[in-house]
Amino acid sequence: MTSRGFWIDHFPGNFLWSNAALACKGMAPYGVVAMDEIDRIALRLKDRQEEPEAWPEEWCAMAAKLENTADAAAAKGQERSAGNTYLRAGNYYYTGERFIPPGEAKAAVGRKAYRCFREGLTRRHPEIEFVEVPYLQATLPALFMKAPGVSVRAPTVVIFNGMDNCKEMSVIFAGLEFAKRGMHTLAIDGPGQGETLRFRGIPSRFDYEVPGKAAYDYVAQRADVDPARVVIMGYSFGGYYSARIAAFEPRYAAGVAMTALHWDLAGWQQKIRDKARAEGSKIAQSNFQFQWVVGAADVDQSIEIAGRFTLRDVAHQITMPFLVTHGANDRVVPAENAQKLYDALGSARKTLRVFTAEDGGAEHAHVDNRQVGVDFVADWIAANLPA
Repeated sequence: MTSRGFWIDHFPGNFLWSNAALACKGMAPYGVVAMDEIDRIALRLKDRQEEPEAWPEEWCAMAAKLENTADAAAAKGQERSAGNTYLRAGNYYYTGERFIPPGEAKAAVGRKAYRCFREGLTRRHPEIEFVEVPYLQATLPALFMKAPGVSVRAPTVVIFNGMDNCKEMSVIFAGLEFAKRGMHTLAIDGPGQGETLRFRGIPSRFDYEVPGKAAYDYVAQRADVDPARVVIMGYSFGGYYSARIAAFEPRYAAGVAMTALHWDLAGWQQKIRDKARAEGSKIAQSNFQFQWVVGAADVDQSIEIAGRFTLRDVAHQITMPFLVTHGANDRVVPAENAQKLYDALGSARKTLRVFTAEDGGAEHAHVDNRQVGVDFVADWIAANLPA
């Protein structure tokens, strides 16, 4: 399928930058980014695509400006305005951090992002609890959003993020919608994600049922959660995590992969490595990302580790109701992978929904129209949970 417009492919010929910008734009319906600000950043970036430092410089410059504005508003007691501005600053810092290689510079930007996220969420969404989920000898940072006006034990969705995302994004674009339907949300930074990776040094793992079990144990002991109606959900790379958890942790009542992962992840990583070697430094890229997420010493080890991230031999163990959604124009994970996951599921009740350009939500993880994807997921959950 060909490109669908300038706003989706903001940097023609540079898919990595276009996709990263689109992920940020996808948060616009929730009031945590502004298209005008993103457009101004992108205009400055168009002539700097051969400069690896350009991406973080431009995104972080806008973020710093907004952070200062938010600080000034907070000092005046303008808490609502400060909250809005902090959230936009946090999202821009987080987007800018994406292409900074691991190290102190990346950590410094990450700290700024999370400071702004927290300042914004506490002001705009006081219903969100900042919690710690016990995990082995450590804890995992998470956000618990309660559905308003619910006084009984309620259904709860546990969300693990994608590779480039964080719980602060998940709780906004999905948690707010679930709350409107009477469902609580636990948005969690699992191993290899968000704060857990950046500030606690915990890499990802292929056997994600371990953090999946920890997340279930946490929500099940809460007095406001119905332990018989807990759903496991992941999006983008998290589509692997949620499916893997569903295969090994049957206490979840249903599962959602809002985008399937590559059926052959190692093969995908090999293609990324080979493409990066061929292109050299022509275009600023983030080919370190998977290596960093899994804690590999080098790219070849990361490919070896990627071979363990497979659902090929375990998807048949998934017997709970399970939903797979995907975008027909997904250029990160081709839609054929969604069909492979769906076919392999052992569930008697399973659903595959592929969104076309006409539907909206046709890009990776539905970032071109998050609303249609999340609405479908929320309605499917409501229809497939036990009474």
